[in-house]
Amino acid sequence: MEKSKPLKIFVVEDDEWYNNFLKYNLELNEDNEVHSFKTGKEFIKKLHERPDVVTLDYSLPDMDGDKVMKHIKDFDSNIQVLVVSGQEDIETAVEILKQGAYDYVVKNNDTRERLFAVLNHIRKNVELKEEISALKKEISKKYDFSKAIVGNSTAIKKVFNLIEKACESKITVSVTGETGTGKELVAKAIHYNSKRKKKPFIPVNITAIPSELIESELFGHEKGAFTGAQQRRIGKFEEATGGTIFLDEIGEMDPNLQAKLLRVLQERELNRIGSNKTIPLDVRIIVATHRNLADEVKKGTFREDLYYRLLGLPIHLPPLRERGNDILLIADFFVKEYCKENEIPIKKLSSKAKSKLLKFPFPGNVRELKAVIELACVMANDEMIEESDISFNSSNNMQDILMKEMTLKEYQARIIETFMEKYDNNVLQVAKKLDVGKSTIYRMIQNGEVQQK
Repeated sequence: MEKSKPLKIFVVEDDEWYNNFLKYNLELNEDNEVHSFKTGKEFIKKLHERPDVVTLDYSLPDMDGDKVMKHIKDFDSNIQVLVVSGQEDIETAVEILKQGAYDYVVKNNDTRERLFAVLNHIRKNVELKEEISALKKEISKKYDFSKAIVGNSTAIKKVFNLIEKACESKITVSVTGETGTGKELVAKAIHYNSKRKKKPFIPVNITAIPSELIESELFGHEKGAFTGAQQRRIGKFEEATGGTIFLDEIGEMDPNLQAKLLRVLQERELNRIGSNKTIPLDVRIIVATHRNLADEVKKGTFREDLYYRLLGLPIHLPPLRERGNDILLIADFFVKEYCKENEIPIKKLSSKAKSKLLKFPFPGNVRELKAVIELACVMANDEMIEESDISFNSSNNMQDILMKEMTLKEYQARIIETFMEKYDNNVLQVAKKLDVGKSTIYRMIQNGEVQQK
C-alpha cells in the first residue's frame, strides 16, 4: 500500500501539559508532522511554513482566538483549523464554525478519539484535493495542443496558430471539418489552455439527444414544467458556468431550437422551462459541425442570424488525406500510446507498412487511423508492424478510391481491383459489370497494373 503524504499539523496551545498531550498523541501516527506553539504570535511567525492543519486553543493569553483565525484564513483559506478548547458553549462553537473552522473539539475524556476521527477526515480531504489538482494538471498537459494534436504539415500549423488566438480571448469558436478530424479535441485544447481551464468543459452532441428533450437538456427545467418533470433539472449551459460549452454537430439543430439558442446567446441569459426566473450566463461557446453552415443558410435549414452569431473565430480542420506525412507522425503516436496503455514493448512501423498507410485516403480521418493502428498492434507478431498487419475496413471502397489524387489510368486500375475482389477474381463477370473488354483486364493483370487479391 502506498504511504500517505505527511500531514503537517501546527498545535497552538498555551497549557504546557495539554500542548505536550496533543503533540504526543498526534505523533503516534507516523504520517503526521507535528510542530507546537504556546502563543498566537509565535505561531503566526511560522504561518509561512504552510501547515495543512492547525489545532487552535481559542483562549490564548496573548491573542484572541478569532484574531488568530482571521490571520490563518487571510493567509490561506485552505488551511484547516480545528479548534480544541475547554469551552462547551454551543453558541461559541457555532460562531467559531461560522468563522471558517473545520470542527470544534471540547477538551474532555473523548478528545483523543474525537481528534483522530476529525484528522482522518481532513487527511482524506487533503488527499482528494491533491488528486484533483494532479488530475487538472494532467488534463492541461494532455490537451497541450502542440502535443495532443500531432502533426507538422502546413495545414495543421495554421490550425495551431488559430487555437493560440482562441486561447487568448473569449471569442466564440466554430470548428469545422469532416467526421473524425478531431473537432472535440480542438475544443478541449482551447478550453484547457484558456483562463477558463479551472471551470467545467461541458460537451453536448446535438445528434445524440432526442429532439423532444434537447431544450430541457440545454436550458434545464423546473419541477412540474411538463409531464415527467418530477424534479428540477439544471441544463448544460448552467453546468458550464464560468467554463466552456461545446455544441457538437450544431448544424443538426432543429430550427425551433435555433431561435431559442439565438435569444440565449444575444441576451446572455436563460430561463429554465417552466420558470420566469432569468439566469445570467458566463459561458464560452465553441461549436462544431461537419456541414458547411453557409450552404445550410442558403438552403434555409439554418438561421442566418444564428450563423453569424456562432461564426466567431472559424477553425477548419483539414482531412487526414491532405496532411501528407502527418499520417505517419500520428500513426507513430497511436502505436506508442497503445503499447503504453497495454503495457507491451513499443512496436515500430516497417517501411512497407508506412507506404501502405500513406496510399490510403482515410475517409474516417484520424479516428479511422487510430482504429487501424490499434488493430495492427494486435496483429503484429513481434516488435515490427508489417504491411500485412494493416487492414482497412472502410465502409465505402469506391468513395475511398475517388478521394485519392491519381491519374485516370491509376483510377481505372483501382476500380478494376475493387471489382475483382468483390467478384472473386472472375474476369468475365468484372468485364461485364464495368463494360470493359476482358482482354484489357488480362493485360493490366499481366503488366502488374492490377493486383489480384
